[in-house]
Amino acid sequence: MEPVRLDKYLWAVRIFKTRSDAADAIRNNRVTVNGAYAKPSREVKIGDIVAVRRQAVTYSYKVLDLVSSRQGAKNVPQYCLDVTPPEERAKLDVPHETIFVFRDRGTGRPTKKERRELDTLMDGIFYDDEE
Repeated sequence: MEPVRLDKYLWAVRIFKTRSDAADAIRNNRVTVNGAYAKPSREVKIGDIVAVRRQAVTYSYKVLDLVSSRQGAKNVPQYCLDVTPPEERAKLDVPHETIFVFRDRGTGRPTKKERRELDTLMDGIFYDDEE
């Protein structure tokens, strides 16, 4: 089978919605292949482990077969296997109560200053790993 580019493979197995989204993620070092950063043009091989970081979670996929055209959701398990460790998936179960900021009833919407403070708090929680 002919070699497949990394960005094309990630798009074909529905990890990214568009090929340009996949290429941007690879260029921004959010995708690794066998533990090393790669370029969008890197060729994927059967048996490679591709790790994709989205927000606080790093998803891992094992390449089972090569494909260059976009696949239906039912066909994706033939081409890649999700090997994400359970501790990574547990990061998705962060209790949402910790994010809640108490406001007195009837005080209305947050002011611009309060909104900036909330956004700063949210960025600190969800984007700590990217820096």
